[in-house]
Amino acid sequence: MSIAKTYTPADVEAKWYQRWQEQGFFKAKPNPRKPAYSVVIPPPNVTGVLHMGHMLNNTIQDVLVRRARMQGKEACWVPGTDHASIATEAKVVALLKEKGIEKRDLTREQFLEHAWEWKEKYGGIILEQLKKLGASCDWDRTRFTMEPEMTEAVLRVFVDLYRKGQIYRGVRMVNWDPQGRTAISDEEVVAKETTAKMYYLRYEVVGQDGQFITVATSRPETIMADVAVAVNPNDERYKHLHGQKVRIPLLGREIPVITDEYVAMDFGTGGLKVTPAHDLNDYELGVKHNLPVIDILNDDGTLNEKAVLYVGQDRFAARKQIAKDLQQAGLLDKIEDYASVLQTSERTGAVIEPRLSLQWFCKMDEMAKKALEVVETDEIKLHPPKFKNMYRVWMENIRDWCISRQLWWGQRIPAWYLPDGSFVVALNEGEALKLAKEKAGNEQLTRADLRQDEDVLDTWFSSWLWPISVFDGFKDPDNPDINYFYPTDDLVTAPEILFFWVARMIMAGLEYRREVPFRNVYLTGIVRDTQGRKMSKQLGNSPDPLDLIAEYGADGVRTGMLFSSPAGNDLLFDIKLVEQGRNFSNKLWNAFRLTQGLEVNSELPFASEKAVEWFGAKLQTTLTELDEHFAKFRMSDALMTVYKLVWDDFCSVYLEMVKPAYQQPIDAETLKYTTGYLETLLKLLHPFMPFITEEIWHELAERGPKDYVCVAPWPKAQPVAGATDILDRMGKVLDIVAGVRNVRNQKNIGPSKALTLAAKTDEPELLTAYESVIRKLANVSELSFVEAGPAAAVSFVQGGSEFFIPLEGHIDLDAERARLQKEIEYAQGFRDSVLKKLSNEKFVQNAKPDVIERERQKQADAEAKIAALEQSLAAL
Repeated sequence: MSIAKTYTPADVEAKWYQRWQEQGFFKAKPNPRKPAYSVVIPPPNVTGVLHMGHMLNNTIQDVLVRRARMQGKEACWVPGTDHASIATEAKVVALLKEKGIEKRDLTREQFLEHAWEWKEKYGGIILEQLKKLGASCDWDRTRFTMEPEMTEAVLRVFVDLYRKGQIYRGVRMVNWDPQGRTAISDEEVVAKETTAKMYYLRYEVVGQDGQFITVATSRPETIMADVAVAVNPNDERYKHLHGQKVRIPLLGREIPVITDEYVAMDFGTGGLKVTPAHDLNDYELGVKHNLPVIDILNDDGTLNEKAVLYVGQDRFAARKQIAKDLQQAGLLDKIEDYASVLQTSERTGAVIEPRLSLQWFCKMDEMAKKALEVVETDEIKLHPPKFKNMYRVWMENIRDWCISRQLWWGQRIPAWYLPDGSFVVALNEGEALKLAKEKAGNEQLTRADLRQDEDVLDTWFSSWLWPISVFDGFKDPDNPDINYFYPTDDLVTAPEILFFWVARMIMAGLEYRREVPFRNVYLTGIVRDTQGRKMSKQLGNSPDPLDLIAEYGADGVRTGMLFSSPAGNDLLFDIKLVEQGRNFSNKLWNAFRLTQGLEVNSELPFASEKAVEWFGAKLQTTLTELDEHFAKFRMSDALMTVYKLVWDDFCSVYLEMVKPAYQQPIDAETLKYTTGYLETLLKLLHPFMPFITEEIWHELAERGPKDYVCVAPWPKAQPVAGATDILDRMGKVLDIVAGVRNVRNQKNIGPSKALTLAAKTDEPELLTAYESVIRKLANVSELSFVEAGPAAAVSFVQGGSEFFIPLEGHIDLDAERARLQKEIEYAQGFRDSVLKKLSNEKFVQNAKPDVIERERQKQADAEAKIAALEQSLAAL
């Protein structure tokens, strides 16, 4: 059989992926004869392309799914994409702008035509890329959060929750994204540390010529929306201002001075400008004191007519200009830099504006209590459990969810307004008209009299239903898929969406299935570069995953991502990890080539009993360890356990034990065991390295049409009689081999030179039983037992035994004696210098105790080295 000298991933990956699909191995359907195992993909944005976070997340999912499939479970991995309202609309708007088309010049229907065209052209890119990674999804089940069935599910839930009183419409302070021109939820706001400026402005006191109160603000452009200045009633500095009025700088409008203990006397100047339209705390203060609200900003962050000044200017341009104008007017005391936190939009990066807005909200309090309980009681387990505290804090302090977005791309809110401004909520326009007639008591109403709400629902309002809706659990609540595959088993996702996706899926599952949507949540870390920075295209520190796959192979990339990414901890990505993954592929390939290149002589007796016995025991104990890692979701540990078993135990030790001398045949029994062990290792490696394991599996033997490692049974740990003793005895033998090899390295004796080994031991039967192993691995021509060490020999101790290697004929003894003598003299000189320092009373009295301790340790180390060198010299 001709086997390629080197493994070339590009030659095999597309081939095996196609064959897996042709065989239908990834397809899943309800099967009462098998236990179900189901996973839903965290749907990537339809705008997205594969990045390093996707690589890590989907590799972990694929490892879990492939292992479950091999365990005989009906493994179902549902793929799909999220319509991503804000991100997709921004992409389409930008694309149209390149063509000279503005969104405002289009009707809603025209814009949506462009959006759907864009989605059909680019929306499936990331799913195709996942195939190159080896993701074993059931592609026939691919879903999209805005497909008709999914949209209907979203609308049904909205209507249901509205009728239960869980959804309401009201004016609230929201996070406004001026670039996306929409409200966003608290969880879509990203805090960024920055250095900001604090402006100290002078407000003139009305009727008191030359009297001012200084107020500090970081946003001077909002003073035109001021409705009061507040001071603490206990602040002696401002008691004379109680009940007075002040003038807004530049604008001149008079506003009252109010008192409230909310104002901190020791912060800033102790005076606080109150701007209810543009600050959440100011809004609450305004409600308390019955103050008016003046919103001076347009949707896009420019100043409107209510500002009077700087109308039409962008908020930040207005800030620069007003600072100059205040300075010229003598109304700006000073400007100071201070450390601040900037609230930005996750999707567009724009600085968020707190803004009063009429929006739709979903009540969270009752749903949150239930969702917290199932995590607290471990009905749903978080891995690692450290995220439980974070989850609890968030759920106990939850606010109502703003679910409306001022966009066109998304599920349109199913509310219709009557001519009098009242509204009805219904699944469709026909049902809405019926309800409207009843509400108005007017049978003459027509569809033309109704106007549907312009807003769409938050993207997360569709994805919180994902584990149910992908199995059509709303369309047909008792269908075979939802009954068999729900609840799903494991969810793999990032900690940053623990709250606004994971928690909400739990709420939806409990609300609509009366059951949790998954049993385990594995939280990955963030992929960072070696400097600890999050990988991103903007920083230019993120490699293209497809380029990595092309250069190192999918298996190399998968293992590279998993080598050091424990759950919940960030992965410091280094290209060396992927190189290590590729090297592992090459090591496995070379081990396979070695076993297949051996010539068999069936007349030879079984010569490797000890090696076979040892690796069998090692394999079984490793299987137990591996299953424990999987049970506790220690994915990196699971990979490293298999890695060490293959590289260290199988390739570096076992194969060296059993391979015959150069150009000599191997006995049939040894080869049979070796091939069997290799097959088992391929099964263990397959979830991590699917492509190379499938290639070797088919090269190892003739296979039937359905005989793929992809669906081979997962190895089960079997008890081995005396396994502990077997491993312990071989461990001692390998320590002896390591001792001989250390001597070779120290004395510069090549591995091809045979040595003789003498042993002074109480365990001669161990050495006799394993003599052939010691001879082979250590290249020892003779093993003898002695009562005392022979002349001109170097010795080492392993366990309770002492071993001697005569050096005559292997090294120049005179030169070695001279070298040792020189080392002894150098070590003695170093020791004497330390002793001189320690005998200096002044040094001992003045030096710190830890410095003296270090010097004494140096003395002890030097004396130990001298003793060892003198012993080696005496042996010669």
